[in-house]
Amino acid sequence: MANGSSETVLGKNVRIRGRISGDGDLVVQGSLEGDVTLRGDFTLDEGAEATSSITARGVVVAGALEGAIQADAEVTVTSSGRFRGDVRAAQVTIEDGAVFAGRLDAEFDLPPELMSEPGKRR
Repeated sequence: MANGSSETVLGKNVRIRGRISGDGDLVVQGSLEGDVTLRGDFTLDEGAEATSSITARGVVVAGALEGAIQADAEVTVTSSGRFRGDVRAAQVTIEDGAVFAGRLDAEFDLPPELMSEPGKRR
């Protein structure tokens, strides 16, 4: 949970269709279809399903998500998670057993041994 933010939980029997936005964290245990924009973290629990475009500080996918993710911090697809779509994040973790099908756009620094001057062959 983001520091000092509140958490909203959408239970297993809840189905949401539409747009969700907020300053806190959101945990989805049921079904979600639509856009989500948060200043906090988004978590899709194991057994939950979503077809969504997610913009949040951090994202954890433990259920099944189809769509797009844009995160300021880390995106984690857990061992029980299934994701299909595009991810753009500062850091991405895909655990053993997770299913990931899509494009990944992550910002990272190459180790010095992989960097070379343009036009110079190794």
